Amino acid sequence: MLLAGQGRLYRFKTRFMIREMDHIPLRRSCYFLTLQTVDWVDIFVRPVHKQVAVHTLNYFIADKGWKIYAWCLMTNQLHLLICPGATPLAEAEKEYKNFTTQKILEAINTEQPSRRDWMLQRFQSLGTRLKLHKKYHVWQSQSTPLLIDLNDTETLLEKFYFIHNHPVRDRIVDTAVEYKYSSARDYNGMKGLVNTTTLPAIEKELVRADNAAGTFLVKYVRN
Repeated sequence: MLLAGQGRLYRFKTRFMIREMDHIPLRRSCYFLTLQTVDWVDIFVRPVHKQVAVHTLNYFIADKGWKIYAWCLMTNQLHLLICPGATPLAEAEKEYKNFTTQKILEAINTEQPSRRDWMLQRFQSLGTRLKLHKKYHVWQSQSTPLLIDLNDTETLLEKFYFIHNHPVRDRIVDTAVEYKYSSARDYNGMKGLVNTTTLPAIEKELVRADNAAGTFLVKYVRN
């Protein structure tokens, strides 16, 4: 039987242990996350808007301790393999959306008046439909992040290829490394636009795949 003071101490220790257990997996995990623009508006066509997305990632990496393991910016969405450090993912996502929305709205005057007015109308419509307190919304409010164990190489590779092959699937480039606005170059010995933290497990698999391809060429092509 526990005394009153002992009961409070027990409950405190239990809550503390639960919180610790909740955080242990996150230290060895990352999230696959896709952010999509309102009504799929192709905002990231002009360099000025692309730079907002890229520079904001670098800012949060330096200022908030984010780790970006892979990324790809398309015209209307941003794919990420991300570990937001000590910041809960929902809060990190909100901060990124708010910051980029402000900067995009500041830069939107560089657009042609007809396109600028159309875009502002689309960004305003979401807030009106959902009765949100902010007037303009560049990003859709909902996302479906996936928590991935950093030891789960199979899932990491699946999302890695999904992210980097998006421009290839859309026939923008022939190979992923040709696309400037992704981390594909960071995994191919070049410096990309975002300060990416490359994952050793993925790099190891890429080397293995390259070696296998090289062996195939030597055996079946050179002979």
